[in-house]
Amino acid sequence: LEDGFVTVSRAAATATYPARFLLVAAMNPCPCGNRGSRTKPCTCTAVQIKRYAGRISGPLLDRIDLHIEMTEVGYREITERRPAEPSEIVRARVTAARELQRERFKAEGIRTNSEMNGALIRKFCNPTGESERLLRDAFRRLQLSARAYQRVLKVARTVADLEGSPEIRPEHYAEAIQYRSMSMLSDL
Repeated sequence: LEDGFVTVSRAAATATYPARFLLVAAMNPCPCGNRGSRTKPCTCTAVQIKRYAGRISGPLLDRIDLHIEMTEVGYREITERRPAEPSEIVRARVTAARELQRERFKAEGIRTNSEMNGALIRKFCNPTGESERLLRDAFRRLQLSARAYQRVLKVARTVADLEGSPEIRPEHYAEAIQYRSMSMLSDL
């Protein structure tokens, strides 16, 4: 996942293939699927929920950058006529962020924040003051691993880039932390 290749070994030979990909996964919040619902009661016990959540290994979960919880969509949200942000605006913001990253890393041999190693994370994502306190508290409260902590730093750098901010501000770190805290796991 992290190195961008996969090696397949068989008795007669070994082959290595490039494997850069984007993993998008989904799961129910609990075995019955109703935990956190505004309309349906959850019938699961805490033990069942913990066992269900434990089906995903910690090391795999650490390698997933964004954890976003979704709730059911109500009738009002479906029928609302409020216009969404146009795709052209989103595309322009992403293109600008990618250009910032390309410029930032042109001497480093990489192109995007996701490719940063530990040394580059320390160089380009160095929290101080309020940001450092926020991260320290989140690290303790959410019991983040070193890998998850580095993921938060990379995501915060990307959030800042999408905003066009040269520095990573506390609100960028806060948003990145928010993407790590799955209440399904942290409320138990």
